[in-house]
Amino acid sequence: MSEPLDPRLTPARPHVADFRLRDRVTAARYVAGTPLRVTAPSAPLRREPDPGAGLDTEALLGDAVDLYEAAEGFAFVQLARDGYVGYLPADSLGPADPEPTHRVTALRTFLYPEPDLKRPVLGHLSLGARLVATGESGAYLETRGGYVFARHCASVESREPDYVATAMRLAGTPYLWGGRTSLGLDCSGLVQLCLDMAGLPCPRDADMQERALGQALPLDLAHLRRGDLVFWRGHVGLMRDPETLIHANGHHMAVAAEPLAEAVARIEAHSFGAVTGIRRL
Repeated sequence: MSEPLDPRLTPARPHVADFRLRDRVTAARYVAGTPLRVTAPSAPLRREPDPGAGLDTEALLGDAVDLYEAAEGFAFVQLARDGYVGYLPADSLGPADPEPTHRVTALRTFLYPEPDLKRPVLGHLSLGARLVATGESGAYLETRGGYVFARHCASVESREPDYVATAMRLAGTPYLWGGRTSLGLDCSGLVQLCLDMAGLPCPRDADMQERALGQALPLDLAHLRRGDLVFWRGHVGLMRDPETLIHANGHHMAVAAEPLAEAVARIEAHSFGAVTGIRRL
């Protein structure tokens, strides 16, 4: 028997589905996805085509998607990065080509209409956003959407292998359910963004990460290492060192580092129960 389909990762709705799912789901029509790319600085992906629907995740500038349907201002898509499915604003998408050449390595930076820091900005870009550089002008990269300070970017092939250091750079970032930009992060969004900067594929949600990442370890909190991932039901954090957890959480409403023992006691008493897993990359 086939594994049940995870609706978070299944490009299917009653009115349209990926043609490859024809034998597994019922839909009014089956189509091939059209490759596109996110052209907005970031875009909210929601479960329903409604601006009031909850935020499931965010796509960043340069993220590749497959489009299955667009109607009434929303696009039903699947993100190439992690397979997540949902609705993006249709005006946040554009052609898939050319491929991005650079990505933002500063926590955040600005997009300018001209290579001049005194000009009113067009928008902001988050750590991890990917862009297409078409030229240089002094200290700025010229992109299809404007100018970005070059030292805030690096080649799209660059890596920041110390994902714990990246998490510490993000300390103080406000907590945002569904967030995965440096303006707001949830627990699994923090882990995904940090691993992405290190060049490591990572699913979106904590339960997916607990199943997929690294090697499972015994539930022994006394022998943890820097970089280990600690999971609860619906929550995840990174070990900064053997005694300190860094995580995006609703208690601090921010990315915060704290003694693991304190986090474990509070979480068990008030929110997600006991630790369910430890993974080592």
